[in-house]
Amino acid sequence: MSTVAGTLLLPQDAGFEQAVFARVFNARRPTDRMPSAVLVAENEQDVVAGVRYAADKGLSVAVRSGGHSWAVWSVQNDTLLIDLGKLTAPEYDESTGIVSAGPAIEGGNELDAFLAERGRFFAGGHCPSVGIGGFLLQGGQGWCERGWGWAAEWIVAIDVVTADGELVRADASQNSDLYWAARGAGPSFPGIVTRFHLATRPRVKSVVHSVQVYDIADFAEVMAWMYEVEPTISPDVEIVCVSLCPPSENGEPRKRVYVVTGLALSESEEAAREALSPLQTCPIIDRAFENEVYESSLAQQRESQIQMNPENWRYVADNVWVDGPTEEIIDALTPVFTTSPEPDAFTIWFGNGLMRELPDMAFSLQSPAYIATYLAYEDSTNDARNRAWLNDAMVAAQPVTVGQYLGDSDMTNRQLRFMADANFAKLQDIISKRDPDGRFVRYLAKDPSTVNRNHWEV
Repeated sequence: MSTVAGTLLLPQDAGFEQAVFARVFNARRPTDRMPSAVLVAENEQDVVAGVRYAADKGLSVAVRSGGHSWAVWSVQNDTLLIDLGKLTAPEYDESTGIVSAGPAIEGGNELDAFLAERGRFFAGGHCPSVGIGGFLLQGGQGWCERGWGWAAEWIVAIDVVTADGELVRADASQNSDLYWAARGAGPSFPGIVTRFHLATRPRVKSVVHSVQVYDIADFAEVMAWMYEVEPTISPDVEIVCVSLCPPSENGEPRKRVYVVTGLALSESEEAAREALSPLQTCPIIDRAFENEVYESSLAQQRESQIQMNPENWRYVADNVWVDGPTEEIIDALTPVFTTSPEPDAFTIWFGNGLMRELPDMAFSLQSPAYIATYLAYEDSTNDARNRAWLNDAMVAAQPVTVGQYLGDSDMTNRQLRFMADANFAKLQDIISKRDPDGRFVRYLAKDPSTVNRNHWEV
């Protein structure tokens, strides 16, 4: 591949292993998978050349945009790993309000800063270093998703390298099958997106944060109230409840608490505080250790995300969409919220009770609440213990589990439904037509034959 501007590395080359795991967020990395080559692409033409090279060598193609998948999907056997890390360059069209950018641009650290200078906003990922590529392909659970929509809904068009090594534009009127698939197919998308074209909205003028801190023993009572109040709250408010252990004070043992947060993104501070006011109706609010409502900013919120998700730590993560009678949900979720073995682990309840109707796209599975657990730790000897604990907690949640979100999944460990059956069937048809030879990798799963099925129902 002497014609590429980027760098092709083979196993015998110096720097190969470093390139394999470049920008991988999770320090708990696979030991049984290794690509046959790595191409660090410099531009779109390199991506085209890479796909054609893989075809010549009989390799499948895996892709890395930001490197945040917990299972490290980009590292697979018998593949050419195409690293898109240099494809970032944002551009903004003032006449349309559309921003375009490469898949590796970090939604919080880079794209939002670019848009802030222009008074615009795009609902990227909460963790600021997440690249937009994998984030958008999985659906995109971004800021204020419950009211403003999944980030994938903001996609206007994409530039795609196909299995034939051709660079094409896909939108609602051309190559519409690829456009449909790009909004939710995740790591089985039959192509490589080299550029996203995204709608934006005017930047909000006020960010106000409501925080209540309860003893973890109050989890059930607080959660029962939350299921009642959340669907009544403004769509301009993001609602997240978190089980976590705050830093120790005066050397005392860390104690797990339950934190109720509301983040209002509004046109004025007055409007934001009004939107948050229903959160003051908790019947046991007098038992809260803290109850504050204060002006904040997206920058402050992202800094908090960085502190809770330290880079180069080890992570075991899992998630579920849950639905059913509130009492049954609370009972099923109590273990995952109250018994974590790691002090730096946290579990979130993400309110989605407004249940907006989704557009016609691959992403098609949601429920009134999303639960995700992130065990962050540094000691590798805790890997097995942490995995076993989380698996057991997820078993307890099975009676109310609908499925899961691709963005926090690890199908090498546990397989769940993540897409409506009809949408999954349509996606398989698109894949078979667009990539009949399997040029691009499929979902990295323990059992590929049962992908998109809850494992206890197989």
